[in-house]
Amino acid sequence: MTARSSDVHEATSPHLLALRAELRAQTMRVLTERQLGDLSLQLCEGADSVWLVIARKRNGGLAIRTAYIPGGSYTSKFADGGSNAWIRLDVQSHLGTHLVTIGDIDLDQQRLRVSVSLTPAQPLSPTFAPRDFYPFDASFDPLESEGSVEAAQRGLNAGLLYVYLPPFGCALYFQELTALNDYYETTQTSPDGAVGGEWPELGYLLPTEATDGKPHALPQGAEVTLSDAVIVLRPCAIENERGSARLFIQMLADIYPTLDRPPVTFRDWPDRAERTLNDLACSPKATVRKYGATFARPYTDAERPDSMVQLSLLTAMHDYGIWRGQAAELEADFRKGLSRFYDPKLGALRRYLPHAGDDRDADAVDSWYLYHPLLNLCYLALAGDRSARKLLLKSLDFAIKAAHHFEYCWPIQYNIRDFSVITASAADGRGQTDVGGLYAQLMLKVHQLTGDERFLGEAKAAIDAATGLRFNLNYQANLTAWGAAACMRLWRLTSDERYLDQSYVYLASFFHNSEIWESQIGHAIHYKNFLGVTCLQDAPYMAIYECFDSFAAFECYLSESGPELDPAARLLVGEYCKYALDRAWYYYPDALPVEALATKQRNGTIDRNLSFPLEDLYADGQPAGQVGQEIYGAGAAWVFASRAFHRLSDAPFRIFCDHFLFSIERCGARAVGLRLPGDARASATISLIREKRKKLPAFKLRAMSGKAVQPSSSSNERTSFIVPADAHLLLSWD
Repeated sequence: MTARSSDVHEATSPHLLALRAELRAQTMRVLTERQLGDLSLQLCEGADSVWLVIARKRNGGLAIRTAYIPGGSYTSKFADGGSNAWIRLDVQSHLGTHLVTIGDIDLDQQRLRVSVSLTPAQPLSPTFAPRDFYPFDASFDPLESEGSVEAAQRGLNAGLLYVYLPPFGCALYFQELTALNDYYETTQTSPDGAVGGEWPELGYLLPTEATDGKPHALPQGAEVTLSDAVIVLRPCAIENERGSARLFIQMLADIYPTLDRPPVTFRDWPDRAERTLNDLACSPKATVRKYGATFARPYTDAERPDSMVQLSLLTAMHDYGIWRGQAAELEADFRKGLSRFYDPKLGALRRYLPHAGDDRDADAVDSWYLYHPLLNLCYLALAGDRSARKLLLKSLDFAIKAAHHFEYCWPIQYNIRDFSVITASAADGRGQTDVGGLYAQLMLKVHQLTGDERFLGEAKAAIDAATGLRFNLNYQANLTAWGAAACMRLWRLTSDERYLDQSYVYLASFFHNSEIWESQIGHAIHYKNFLGVTCLQDAPYMAIYECFDSFAAFECYLSESGPELDPAARLLVGEYCKYALDRAWYYYPDALPVEALATKQRNGTIDRNLSFPLEDLYADGQPAGQVGQEIYGAGAAWVFASRAFHRLSDAPFRIFCDHFLFSIERCGARAVGLRLPGDARASATISLIREKRKKLPAFKLRAMSGKAVQPSSSSNERTSFIVPADAHLLLSWD
């Protein structure tokens, strides 16, 4: 949406008027300048701030506030620069010493980094500081600038701002929140929604209000980072949402390698998977017996069985059984009760079993709950389960009827009997905007199962109906990921480039809602959140179900892709999946200290002895598990184990890779070729893990060029290698 300053401001702030006066009168003192392609960069002293002014000749530009000194009395001098710094500027004032660093300049990508730290001259209470990102027009007037904010920070997700400023072009501003942890911890503040603003006063608003309501001062003499912004600029225009989304993905991928990314830790998901399976089979808190079958509870010792839970666990359990070479006894027992969810009068698969109880409205259904169980039924049918196929096929007409009734734009919740809307939308006015992506994936899998072109048409209609939502597409993270997978599949089936490009719209909305930083606030110091995605568009927490279901969706997305996939998308999707394998471990209560766990739950209780994950982790360090301990998320361990660990027949080891290995080709009795589907800007870990009662052999890992790859670590249990995420490798052993 294009905006002009006068259109969005009922009143103009003094800070904006002061900048406007200085820019138009050219009263700032230029300290130094340089070119960045066709951009001119000037570092300037203003009345109360040091500014970086970026202009594209006759096309407007941006003013970036660096050091802010209320009162305006300061002196500056150049300091010795680091290896990657263009400028290091010491700014002395009554506040203390600001250090402004401008570096990481990339001419080809038009990327730079602007960092500001402060060493207080005395204990200093944080007070208001204006935002730091101001577009201006060709006459250097911010008030007359026109453009649009395509995306801004939501909650505690990535501190980003995506702006279109014609004819200057596009800018992606990214605040590296990881670097600001010391500030947040010292001041007891949180960067919730800190990057945004109203045109043209945009950018980062330094949090100053403590979450506990008490004063917290920055200590005298201790340097603290106040801002660490990476900015990427592009001269191109935005023609439509697909172009905007792809450009966003590309610019975010340009920023990503510059970020302080945490190391990943190897996790023994097969062991966790076995523990989960045992607990599900043995704990009376996990399941109930009805109709001669076993049904899972959604939460530990709480809630009634429902079809989404049953089928999500069953599908993951089935995949794990294939991986381990032996189906779990519980799998057959879970299958027995599936037909009990079917309502023959409606011709629909219901959420609850018959006689759900007075504490539940049995006719109320969340829109995505109608389709997700059917998608899992279809996976079972494709695996050869005839009863699943029969149940699926007789439920599809109702599923399509619901889609037609809502014209592929679903509310949050409705009555399954008459489609009357119970809850139309969330607080932001949106319904379940990405259900169409999940529905399309279901229709495409049914098309694969039956060959019926009707289902292909339904998939197209659902994806087409979601066009125009731009960065408001995401409602629930895993549904958005399935939408990307559906678009990729549609492109493969139709060769229509629109669907490949539309997949970037789903990805852009997904990564917009991701926490691309590592929090050390409060209890978050005990777990990892980097690249975690908040489960809903307005949710305050990351959730395990959305985490591993998105992981599974992205496996489908990458498996359908080819060399045509934008490398930026390949990078970000691969990195999300890599970090999920590490980050998801902390959802399990036995991986967290007791003090990090919530003492009260909305659903059920927490039992640290059971290997079921918590639903919720918080970037602002709130106690984990406030919602409950998710039995319906227990499939996470089975999904991660069956996708990331690979067995070779007659080999005394298994292969772990934190990127999907779509190609493991046996080249000889003791040699295999490995191909990774990632991007060269990222790295992957390959580990060779000793099988029980076996001994690790000696290994040789070589690139296809013949160059040997040396182990990054080695023990009697595991040998690991760090390789490029797009590597083609030859592994041999003695």
